[in-house]
Amino acid sequence: MARRTYLPRMAVLALLAWISNAPAAWQTVGSVVAVQQGADGTEFSTRSGARVRVALVAPDVVRVRMSPSGTFERDFSYAVATPPQALPLRVDGNAAGEKIVLRGADGGGVRVEITTRPDFSIQVYAGDGQPILSDDPQRPMAFDATDGAVEISERRDAHELYYGFGEKALPVSRHGQYMTMWNSDTPGYTPGLDPIYQSIPFFIALRDGKSYGVFLDNTYRSYFDMGKTEPSRYTFGANGGELDYYVFTGGRERAPANVLRAYTALTGRAPLPPLWALAYQQSRYSYTPDTKVREIAQTFRDKRIPADVIYLDIGYMDGYRIFTWSPHDFPDPKKLLDDLHAQGFHVVTIVDPGVKRDENFSIYRAGKDFYVHTAAGDELHAAVWPGMCAFPDFTHPQARAWFGSLYAGFLDTGVDGFWNDMNEPGVFVPPESTQPVLVHDPMKTFPLDARHDGDGEPGTHARYHNVYGMQMARATFEGVSKLRPQQRPFVLTRAGYAGVQRYSAVWTGDNDATWDHLALSMPMLTGLSVSGVPFVGADIGGFNATPSAELYTRWMQAAALTPMMRTHSAIDTEPREPWTYGEPYESIARAAIELRYRLLPYLYTLFADEVQSGFPPLRPLWFEYPRDVAASQVGDQYLLGKDLLVAPVVHAGQTKRRVYFPRGDEWIDWWSGAHFSGGKAVEVAAPLDRLPLFVRAGAALPTSPVAQNVAEAAKLPLILTIALGADGGGHVYQDAGDGHGAAETIAVELRGDRVHIERPATAHFRRVEALEFVGLARVPRTVRVAGKAIDAAFDVTTHRVRVPLPPAGNVDVVVER
Repeated sequence: MARRTYLPRMAVLALLAWISNAPAAWQTVGSVVAVQQGADGTEFSTRSGARVRVALVAPDVVRVRMSPSGTFERDFSYAVATPPQALPLRVDGNAAGEKIVLRGADGGGVRVEITTRPDFSIQVYAGDGQPILSDDPQRPMAFDATDGAVEISERRDAHELYYGFGEKALPVSRHGQYMTMWNSDTPGYTPGLDPIYQSIPFFIALRDGKSYGVFLDNTYRSYFDMGKTEPSRYTFGANGGELDYYVFTGGRERAPANVLRAYTALTGRAPLPPLWALAYQQSRYSYTPDTKVREIAQTFRDKRIPADVIYLDIGYMDGYRIFTWSPHDFPDPKKLLDDLHAQGFHVVTIVDPGVKRDENFSIYRAGKDFYVHTAAGDELHAAVWPGMCAFPDFTHPQARAWFGSLYAGFLDTGVDGFWNDMNEPGVFVPPESTQPVLVHDPMKTFPLDARHDGDGEPGTHARYHNVYGMQMARATFEGVSKLRPQQRPFVLTRAGYAGVQRYSAVWTGDNDATWDHLALSMPMLTGLSVSGVPFVGADIGGFNATPSAELYTRWMQAAALTPMMRTHSAIDTEPREPWTYGEPYESIARAAIELRYRLLPYLYTLFADEVQSGFPPLRPLWFEYPRDVAASQVGDQYLLGKDLLVAPVVHAGQTKRRVYFPRGDEWIDWWSGAHFSGGKAVEVAAPLDRLPLFVRAGAALPTSPVAQNVAEAAKLPLILTIALGADGGGHVYQDAGDGHGAAETIAVELRGDRVHIERPATAHFRRVEALEFVGLARVPRTVRVAGKAIDAAFDVTTHRVRVPLPPAGNVDVVVER
């Protein structure tokens, strides 16, 4: 269908009329006629027959549900990790009055005001007493009595900005945008195209330095008009189901971090990935035959370019049948994988949902109780890579368990991780079609009336389309976890819904080899990050077409510190390995990968922190600096944690660029030691061989000597990189890098020129060998370790001083400048 440019309700009407040829009948829920207090919240019966339930499900989270029929469905969600329990509410007022006020039982914090007539409406106040969400009286809560669509509009300030919404090929702030949530296979998507692969209907609002968030938990096609149609309001709704949304008030501080912490507490946090999955990954569609895979692996080792992961795309299979190996191209896969493991590589294989319809194919025969069916009850068939296929119904728990069990053979062969693709779900447009093939062609996925189990709530594909890919990732994650409980699964998915982070990493699909796509990758990845999905990446160099040497090199630098660093390319492109373009590009690519390996201890620590806090490793500037207006729309820089500022070059021919340094902190050039005050934009040098990178004064970062893979790195000591100039500190998280065994933390405190290091009494993992101070203007007058003066070498080029440490115990280091 064409991109929508009309009012949201009219857009829904047009779509539904196209689907059903039935007229729509929009109506508001009307005035409140009865109020009832229950264990699940406060319920409001309305004149239309609809019922609304309002509940406080956490001290700073309000949930609103509206059922057009007046009967609520079962309280079930694919997004929610643990169903929230309603907290006690105090109700002031009744249906006879014009207002009803709901408060937490303790009388403080969040307050909800209900206007009872002429139409039900809600206003939510945060813990600081300020209103954050106010229904627009000109567009009250409404539903389509014929087709069941639902919608609500909220008043907005002209300067309120919106972030998140998952994977969107849009600028960093999504104000003034109209967005659709409908997972779509969109290879070579252009900047601004919407929707694409992922649907995460959650956003964080920012106004005057304060935030709140909204999550619409509805798996139908949904939409968000964030002031595009009418700047004074934003509107969201869905084509069916209940209007079920959460308001995250951000606590008394109204901080973005509080909003994301509450959202990830609801939808779950990503588990700590295996360390090898954070290292450099090399992929292509496809590395075949096995001799080519061996050649790629050996070249990495011969050229001393660090790498840990090689991917096998669909070319490794026998006729594209899932969980098979080509007998011609991969005659002995176990020997191949054993040899790769001996070289320090891990292997990830692609697994698509389509099961070839072939009675001689044992997996097809075994799955006949678990496939998606047509509206008529027949097994649904559509064409993808193997030809005509059937498709597991991943909304059926037994289908998930069966599919998860299929990974046993590959695990026994030595496969380390799994990549779920084509799971929007995407299928091929039938060749007999006489219609033009569109970007968002309705024939590129299952028919909307196809049938799913819905975990015991049978429904149509229109309802479960957006969770199909996420539930495939779930089947993979849970299956591998059951088969290898002593290891951490690595799963990568192209499609997903809110909560997908519990099961999988995400990449941004089939991007293009253009400078526009390089620039677009940063707001796309930070948008996913602040939508609760921390393990994200984009194909380096662009999947489609072949990048220039300069573009590939700059992309390699830009991705060096993103959570996932993977080169991947299409079958019809030129080779795409770090050495492809010769010198000087090979050395620059090597240096970018080496930078990642130096900083892997910091990245791993950030992932361990995310499990506890929900804060992603990759962050837009506004997330850490919400009161800095200039930071609110910076889309071509990112933060790694709170301590590293990364400013990649994203335009051809540039050897310098303007960098904005967030207000309130001082920043130090990683390479030269130059200092920059926060709150300013400065033009900095950016020669081809350098990624502009800056460390925050007051930071203490764990780093490592360069190694060729993580197994080799585990034998090397750590180095703490210290940026003096402000009080602060940091910490180092360590464990075995996989599994669920012991872990330990090293804490670092900075006070003035004194560094205090707190080490475990009994260390099991890498010891801290030295401190490296960055950004010193001159040779220190004295350096004292545990009270004793030592000689420390000063590098006049990098303005760094390296200080060796005793092998164990707590220690103080003082640098007298």
